[in-house]
Amino acid sequence: MNSTEPDWRTAAACRDTDPDGLFVKGAEQNRAKLVCMACPVRTECLAEALDNRITFGVWGGMTERERRALLRRRPDVQSWRDLLEEARREHGDAEQPARAG
Repeated sequence: MNSTEPDWRTAAACRDTDPDGLFVKGAEQNRAKLVCMACPVRTECLAEALDNRITFGVWGGMTERERRALLRRRPDVQSWRDLLEEARREHGDAEQPARAG
């Protein structure tokens, strides 16, 4: 992260929730993903997890299994942050993050 850019985590919908609630297994992950649905920094969060190959927890509305599948489908992506930001610019801020594939 560039030191001149604000930290996206301060705007995260989950910033005031119990972090253990986002690091769950099984069906509980679907409940955890609900926190992400209206989050204003969902794209940044997802990019963080994809770019850093974070292997556990719900990030940007995706489980670790969903992220692994996406990474397998798109091994060519050098920067998920750049890709997701470009998709957001092309499709508008109201859209959900692109699920490249």
